[in-house]
Amino acid sequence: MSSTQKKRPMVESLGDWKRTHTCADLRLEDMGNAVTLMGWVTRRRDHGGVIFVDLRDRCGITQVVFRPDVNPGVHKKAENIRSEYVLAVKGKVEPRPEGMTNPKLPTGAVDVECTQLRILNEAETPPFAIEPDIDVNEELRLRYRYLDLRRADMQEILVLRHRVSQSTRRFLTAQGFLEIETPFLMKSTPEGARDYLVPSRINRGMFYALPQSPQTYKQLLMVAGFDRYFQIVRCFRDEDLRGDRQPEFTQIDIEMSFVDENDVMDLAESLTVHLFKDILNLNAPRPFPKLTYQEAIDRYGTDKPDTRFGFEIVDLKAPALASEFQVFRNVLDAGGQVRGINARGCAGLSRKQIDDLGALAGQFGAKGLAWIKVTDKGLESSIVKFFPEAAQNQIRKALDAAPGDLLLFVADQPDIVAQALGNLRLELARRLNLIHNDEYRFLWVTRFPLVEWDEAEKRFVAVHHPFTSPLEADLDNLESNPAAVRARAYDLVLNGNEIAGGSVRIHRRDIQERIFQLLGIPSGEAEAKFGFLLNAFRYGAPPHGGIAFGYDRLIALMAGVEFIRDVIAFPKTNTAASLMDGAPSEVDPTQLRELGLRLL
Repeated sequence: MSSTQKKRPMVESLGDWKRTHTCADLRLEDMGNAVTLMGWVTRRRDHGGVIFVDLRDRCGITQVVFRPDVNPGVHKKAENIRSEYVLAVKGKVEPRPEGMTNPKLPTGAVDVECTQLRILNEAETPPFAIEPDIDVNEELRLRYRYLDLRRADMQEILVLRHRVSQSTRRFLTAQGFLEIETPFLMKSTPEGARDYLVPSRINRGMFYALPQSPQTYKQLLMVAGFDRYFQIVRCFRDEDLRGDRQPEFTQIDIEMSFVDENDVMDLAESLTVHLFKDILNLNAPRPFPKLTYQEAIDRYGTDKPDTRFGFEIVDLKAPALASEFQVFRNVLDAGGQVRGINARGCAGLSRKQIDDLGALAGQFGAKGLAWIKVTDKGLESSIVKFFPEAAQNQIRKALDAAPGDLLLFVADQPDIVAQALGNLRLELARRLNLIHNDEYRFLWVTRFPLVEWDEAEKRFVAVHHPFTSPLEADLDNLESNPAAVRARAYDLVLNGNEIAGGSVRIHRRDIQERIFQLLGIPSGEAEAKFGFLLNAFRYGAPPHGGIAFGYDRLIALMAGVEFIRDVIAFPKTNTAASLMDGAPSEVDPTQLRELGLRLL
């Protein structure tokens, strides 16, 4: 054969062979049975002429033995087997010799003695080992995602994802919900993230948008009388990406009629408890704790607090006013805050370690980080001299301080104080190994602000979305003091991650129009963008509310992985690209002409 000729593949057809078992099925009780297995070669070993092959499918691994004295022709063929070859084998189940069993495998007590072999396909050497927990460049994994998905840990995650979706459907169906699909080609109503736009060939110059969520459609389903809807649905947002974002993602979308906040939260809580019991055999205690938005910010510095550890933020206005420390007093005079946390047991940190914490606080806008060490002799710090004994006692009491503790203080405007101390408590918990991934702490955060001021756009924008209902008690402030209006909104938080968010919706046209006006959407524009929804409200819209679970984040937390791309079969990179198939890509100029488009 010339060097330019390719070796003829040794592949064979499947023919009339039928798989009788998966590679995870066989046990000692199958001893003596004739079986047919099919799968990939994990590894091949030659021990003194006897060849052992670990044959793998998505269910597990079975060891196959090729003996020269059983079938010399089959043994000869087995000498050419390499990793990731696709095989079909026929043989007899036999017990492994004493001392040769593998207790780590469910099939570890048996072998299959091969009598017939078909090589269904050969394989080149993969660019990385097909093994769990490999240390390999992520770009390489994504480029060869179809190989990455062969690894047992990745397959376990996708099996988990499947089980959660099936369990969700069973639970919600039993609760009287209907699964109803909504369109992927919808009207563009940009309010929030950018839409992905799809040009229409038939209607030149017109565009569809891919849905950021089924929000308006599920509200229309409530108007239509389908009082309990759900959908496990794909959503699309054209936004800057990071570890917990993808341009396309999945939600468990739920909407209910004739309900208030507590009804929706109770349903969502029941579903969550069901899933964690059904999938992880975890008994999550009910009811979940509830915090208002302001309570969460005040105590944890974030609206999605991790409550697996302490280090709660404490208001220190009183001892600051009782002190002679002008830095703190000036901040308070300017309308700011002085707040702190007790880093219990951290008095032994070096000055450099404390300075590093100060640098971290600075990343979130803090101008400095004051500190005091609590010792058996009293409080120690360069600022203690500014605090009379009465003020020191107030600090001890407020922070429940004891010898060995390190007290950390930030004085600034409220948003900076919250961000700095909120991130400091997380960093301290990481350093002290207080975060345990096998611990699950759920809580509700409620009563969010309805709107917030966008300095860049010089207008109010919705904190959640424009269809969130204001708290009825705050309606009179809608035009006079919008920032004080609270929303009938709620988020479900798990270990510092928002896993679900929802609200009671606006079901009255007059209130919806007031919200559009508040958001700077004039009546003409509101009619053009949302006229179909406003018109629907003319015909008897019921009170309704709902919630959407971030399905990918939920699966990631249940699987114990950090990034949602590890629980999505074919994810995109942080530049919204698919390295495997090259999307997005250029298209043929003819396609652009058909759509009436021209690239600039």
